[in-house]
Amino acid sequence: MDKIKMTTPLVEMDGDEMTRILWQMIKDELLLPFIDLKTEYYDLGLEERNRTNDQVTVDSANATKKYGVAVKCATITPNAARMTEYNLKEMWKSPNGTIRAMLDGTVFRAPIVVKGIEPNVKTWEKPITIARHAYGDVYKASEMKIPGAGKAELVYTAEDGTETRELIHEFKGAGVIQGQHNLDDSIESFAHSCFKYALDTRQDLWFATKDTISKKYDHTFKDIFQEIFEKDYKKQFEDMGIEYFYTLIDDAVARVMKSKGGFIWACKNYDGDVMSDMISSAFGSLAMMTSVLVSPQGYYEYEAAHGTVQRHYYKHLKGEETSTNSVATIFAWTGALRKRGELDNNAELSAFADKLEAACLKTIESGKMTKDLALITSLSNPTVLNSADFIKAIRAELEASL
Repeated sequence: MDKIKMTTPLVEMDGDEMTRILWQMIKDELLLPFIDLKTEYYDLGLEERNRTNDQVTVDSANATKKYGVAVKCATITPNAARMTEYNLKEMWKSPNGTIRAMLDGTVFRAPIVVKGIEPNVKTWEKPITIARHAYGDVYKASEMKIPGAGKAELVYTAEDGTETRELIHEFKGAGVIQGQHNLDDSIESFAHSCFKYALDTRQDLWFATKDTISKKYDHTFKDIFQEIFEKDYKKQFEDMGIEYFYTLIDDAVARVMKSKGGFIWACKNYDGDVMSDMISSAFGSLAMMTSVLVSPQGYYEYEAAHGTVQRHYYKHLKGEETSTNSVATIFAWTGALRKRGELDNNAELSAFADKLEAACLKTIESGKMTKDLALITSLSNPTVLNSADFIKAIRAELEASL
């Protein structure tokens, strides 16, 4: 069989620990034998980020703007322990945060639904997609420890030098403060991405914040969404028979739990971080979740929603067998390949992505799976495979379909 040709490269962002091991296995077993794979490669492993003072992360985001489609492996966001472990120059920021800010995108995450892995919430019949704003809030916050009694204020100094002040708190003793910000431009991009994605996928869109408490910060999000919807999308939503509505975040949580699913739930940055983990876990596993960053400019960055699987990596280094679920990482590749195919009018490449995804699901539905899924499946007597054998089983299904 001739390998499928590519005309435009993908931006390939390699990562860390066990997911880096899976990354290479996926390429060797599931991609390179079938595709004449063209990528522009960037190593976002922590050692290379440290060596380049994180310039490699910036370069990879700029390359995504150039080529339009990227695929990213999971990466370490260092803490104090990682500083020592990797002998870092400084505590480098999250690569995801840097890339999201540069691409000004929204992260859409949805569970990968497969027979035999039933959601914990019995009413859920269809996937729930989380749309996570990818700029600002706690992720770009400034923080300060307050040593003792005193006054803390928010101060805005305009270009002409005039000041506006807002009291935060009169401290009687020690405490802590945090200053968050966001940008109208970024919130507008978030809104446009959500409305466009809802139209693309023909799904209702919910948006939730806490505007009753945050009467300026969260209320700004609510107002911008409503203005953009009324101006640019209301008629398109009506014509397609889908709905947009706003509700409080606590009300949204209650409604989500009693829903049948099949909609997009738009959240601010922190809410989306937490709720996407809740949704993925309740549907089965963090390793069964798609994640794509979509910018209004038409840039797409596909990734796995989970971390680098550190515990399995340490076992791997000792020569011990691991049973690590690679489905989300495989679906990051298929998402990127499908989008590359769509943009390049390369139907063969998009069709291959569909077949690889189907092979993943068929492998699991036949009873062959990694340990995390075997623990929660309703299928009787599943076969637990190690990391490499699971990927090889998917290859066998893929070859049969091709």
